[in-house]
Amino acid sequence: MIPELNGKSGGTCDFTIEVTGTGEVTAAPNRTLITLGAVTEGKEVLPAQNENAEKMNAVIDALVGLGIPRENIRTESFSIEPQYDYVDGRQVFRGYKVTHLLEVALSGVDGAGTVIDTATAHGANTVTDITFLSSEAAAFAAQALQAAVRSAQTKAAGIAAALGVSLSAVPCKVEEISPDNGPILFKAAAMSATTPIAPGQLTFKAAVRAWYLFA
Repeated sequence: MIPELNGKSGGTCDFTIEVTGTGEVTAAPNRTLITLGAVTEGKEVLPAQNENAEKMNAVIDALVGLGIPRENIRTESFSIEPQYDYVDGRQVFRGYKVTHLLEVALSGVDGAGTVIDTATAHGANTVTDITFLSSEAAAFAAQALQAAVRSAQTKAAGIAAALGVSLSAVPCKVEEISPDNGPILFKAAAMSATTPIAPGQLTFKAAVRAWYLFA
């Protein structure tokens, strides 16, 4: 945004320099969420559901066998859906699809590949998401916001110096605005257990708009 000098302006301060500031902080993740499960299909509901339950019980037992606490494994979604084919413009019933997805929480970032390998070896046939997070996300977000405020202050001071005016030490108004881009959570691009899954870095972004009085 182009900084503005405001005179008498309804809704803002009188005689102000308006600026925006952005801040960004990167940090290593220390938590992982993996969403995986099994999809089964059949002409009848009960056989498809039983097959799915057998696979998922085996998956859960195997994950617990890795040392993952049972409370860190939860059902993310469960659905039973009729499936149809379209033949000559007609809807023809094909059977049922049963989908059971688990969310597996890991306290660390190194075990994602092992979890996926183990789950698929015991019946899982879909991995829908891997997300890396930080348990200190609130602190990093606050750091990014502080950096955004400092950025705005630096811009305002530069404008005031160029104009030869005195700037107030504290802005008369500050509001947080949405950063231009970027979610703060890292989504793993690789969904294959045969490829090393790199957690990378988390990026926390913040932006503010500030109004400084000048004289």
